[in-house]
Formats: sequence, C-alpha cells, structure tokens
Amino acid sequence: MIIHAMKNELNGVAPLIDLGVIRAEGEDAAKFLHGQMTQDFSLLGLSEARLAAFCSAKGRMQASFYGFKRSHSEILLVCSKDILAPTLKRLSMFVMRAKAKLTDASNDYAVYGLAGNAIESIAGAPPSAWAKVDIGNANLISLYPADSVRRALWVAPVAEAAPAGVALSLDTWAWGDVRSGIAMITAPIVEAFVPQMLNYESVGGVNFKKGCYPGQEVVARSQFRGTLKRRAYLVHCDAALKAGDEVFQAEDGSQPCGTVAQAAPSPEGGFDAIVSVQVSAAQAGGLHLGAANGPAMAVTPAPYPLLADI
Repeated sequence: MIIHAMKNELNGVAPLIDLGVIRAEGEDAAKFLHGQMTQDFSLLGLSEARLAAFCSAKGRMQASFYGFKRSHSEILLVCSKDILAPTLKRLSMFVMRAKAKLTDASNDYAVYGLAGNAIESIAGAPPSAWAKVDIGNANLISLYPADSVRRALWVAPVAEAAPAGVALSLDTWAWGDVRSGIAMITAPIVEAFVPQMLNYESVGGVNFKKGCYPGQEVVARSQFRGTLKRRAYLVHCDAALKAGDEVFQAEDGSQPCGTVAQAAPSPEGGFDAIVSVQVSAAQAGGLHLGAANGPAMAVTPAPYPLLADI
C-alpha cells in the first residue's frame, strides 16, 4: 500500500521554503569545514555532495547539512531554516584566522525538491545518492530514494528559472523525506542525538577515517566499542506526530525510550515518522506516543542496511 501510494504521490517539483543556505567561501573554506563536520570536505570533488553533521563537544548533533562545492572556493551547506542563524553563529566562532567567510545565502539561492519523473526529464538517469550534477547555473544533488522513488535537491541562484515539473506539495515532499529514512536536524531536536542514533554512519553522514572535529571522540567511541543502543526506525501512527515527541514502550511508562526525529502526514491517513528508539524497545514492540498507553506506533526497520558496530 505505502509503496503504491508513494509512486503515485511523490512525483514532481516542490519549493523547499523550510530550507536555508549557508555559504562558505575562501581558499580555506573546505579545510575549515573539514575540521568542523563529521564528513570529509577536504577531498570533496565538484561532482559530489556530502551529508554531514555539526556536533557539540559531547558528540550531539547541533545541525545537519547537504554540502557541496559550487566552485573550488565556494561551498554551500543546505540546512533547516529554523536552525540556520544559531548554527551560522556557532560555526563562525571557529573561523578565527582561516581564510574562509561564512554567510547566510538563503536569499541568493532557491532550493527545490525533485522527485520521480521530474528528475529524469531534467537530468536523464539520476546518479547515485550524494552525487552532484551541474545543469547550467543549477546544481542537482541526488538524495536517498523513498520506497524506490528517486529524489534530488535543485539549488540555483534565485534569478534562474524554476525547474519544470508537476507541482508537489511541501507535505508530500516531507513525507518522502521520512520514507527515505534520513532525518535532518531541526530546532526541536538540536543536541538530542549523536549521529548514530539517526543512522548517519550508515548513509554516508560520518567518515571515521578523517581528522578531528568537535565531538569526534564520542562519535568514534560509540561506533568502535559496540555501545550503540539507539537506532532510527520508521513508524506509522494514526495520531499526529512532530519532531521532539517522546516515545514510550508499553511495558515501561516511567521514562521514554525514544524521540520522534522527523514526521509528516501520510497520504493514506495518519502520520509517518523517523524515530530514534532504544534497540531493545523497538525489538520488543509496543511503542506508543507520549505515554505507555498513548496512540500505538507500527514500527519497521530503516530502508537501508546498517553499518555493523565495530
């Protein structure tokens, strides 16, 4: 049912007004971001993109980005608009003597979501996730699919014409984001998770071979000592869900076992969401919203293989 609905619903172009853009420019831009993010920016090529997190010293995600190079000296970071200003302020504190300048470029670039046939009509056969294709002055970033439906970001200067395609609502695009299994950080969940709690190490969001960055020791320790006790799952619930909602297990109403990371209304009714939950609770089942006897959640694994604990 879900896959059938997805292929019918998720097809077209949506203006993503909830996303903003941070521009990093200068000869040290890539080196600077490399030292702040969970992903490798020093070796970022012009035909690649990165999913990356910016963490606190305790390894908690303060922001997440789709990052790519517009040129050898200009990198764009696409993130949720509701965390852009504080994230830009925090990042700018660390620039110091680096030859890099960070600015809010949200008014300079338009961001659209493309799904299904809309991608193929513009770029032909879409490349794999986190690949970048330049189409004139626009950049097309391939994302993870949602139930086999291709998805991509279109980022271009505001003066450029919008990509052609059937109009897609923001709610439907958000639903596809959820079904892809990759949650982005928004204001309600800032510092709620280390990257592995959202499966970032399994979807290209963490590079364990790169140099130091804030929180690296915590992130590495979580992976290499086999201490990952929370993972991201997909859930469906008849009740409304939103980021930050607490999740409880039926057998224990004393404390939550997880948190809703991202949610969207489903075209078939109810809400779908990505939740970060204790693995033991997800395996036991009986997850509920808000309380042990709250609305029930149906749980399914993330739609991609997980990188095993090392």
